[in-house]
Amino acid sequence: MQHFDITHWVATLGYAGLFFIVLLEMGFFFGFFLPGDSLVFAAGLLAAKGIFNIWILVPLLVLTAILGYTVGYWFGDKLGHWLLGRKDSFWFKKKYITQAHSFYEKHGGKALVIGRCVPVVRTFVPVVAGMAEMEYKTYFLFNVIGAVVWGGLITLFGYFVGAAIPDAGRYIVPVILVIIVLSILPGVVHYFKSKST
Repeated sequence: MQHFDITHWVATLGYAGLFFIVLLEMGFFFGFFLPGDSLVFAAGLLAAKGIFNIWILVPLLVLTAILGYTVGYWFGDKLGHWLLGRKDSFWFKKKYITQAHSFYEKHGGKALVIGRCVPVVRTFVPVVAGMAEMEYKTYFLFNVIGAVVWGGLITLFGYFVGAAIPDAGRYIVPVILVIIVLSILPGVVHYFKSKST
């Protein structure tokens, strides 16, 4: 069944695989399509079953998220204008930068916290912050807060769901779908608000 496939896939990734995927999604613009939210939730769920150690998992995901956004900032600072000169492709579209820039303009440093929970936006917000030459001390503070909220809270949510609900694995697909919807919802609301103004 599909839910077993998902948990088996995440378990097979191990700590190194989780590190690699989160780093790609957070730090490299071509990782925008990776399923970060559902991945860390599933990892937390599996930690409740003893497959991962929660005391290793949470710090790993938080530190990886911080590192990813550090790389993203560097990309924006050093290569942002090169990105804007590229033609659209599957891996990169200028509209992603435009959307992230609008999000950043509206929320400022808070975009680094809120944007972590919005697919695609989370990948490009650090790039935009780097292009805008946001002061790095301020950037790093919001980077850490956002990483703790995203990597810590979603993982712990999965962990406590797994600990509280017997055989929680059979419900992982609907729960992940809810997480995906909640992740996309802020972007949808923002889109329709911008259309109405």
